[in-house]
Amino acid sequence: MVPQVRPNYANGLRRWSLRPGDQWHLDEVFLKINGRLHYLWRAVDQDGDVLDILVQRHRDKKAAKRFFRKLLKGLRYVPRVIITDKLRTYRAARAEALPSVEHCQDNWRNNRAENSHQPTRLRERVMRRFKSAGHAQRFSLSLRDHHIPLQSRETSVPIW
Repeated sequence: MVPQVRPNYANGLRRWSLRPGDQWHLDEVFLKINGRLHYLWRAVDQDGDVLDILVQRHRDKKAAKRFFRKLLKGLRYVPRVIITDKLRTYRAARAEALPSVEHCQDNWRNNRAENSHQPTRLRERVMRRFKSAGHAQRFSLSLRDHHIPLQSRETSVPIW
């Protein structure tokens, strides 16, 4: 009889993995799935690591609150600041779900989340749309698991 090694190995990896940052960049992008408009909600920390992804049909206060609950449930800590675009549903949902968290909506501060949508857009263009919301969700989560962080300028080695 072979002991189960995989769960112990996964738990060990989770224990030793770094905790995500305390600045969350939140953004949503629309996807057309079977001719119907869906929204891909994405949260990224200040290092560019994808925290969580959710595909929903709506972009209202209820949808934003659901995304916040999913984020808090998965990460089990509250961020210091959230940075969003100027969509009003973020402000309303944050007031109920995260009242003690600072909220920043300045122009161009949310570019980190905007840039994290690029692989999804490329995949959508190459494969000519997603077939279902679950398909889009699974693909986006697979990108999160295979994310390779870029080196910062200070640590990069010159090529010459």
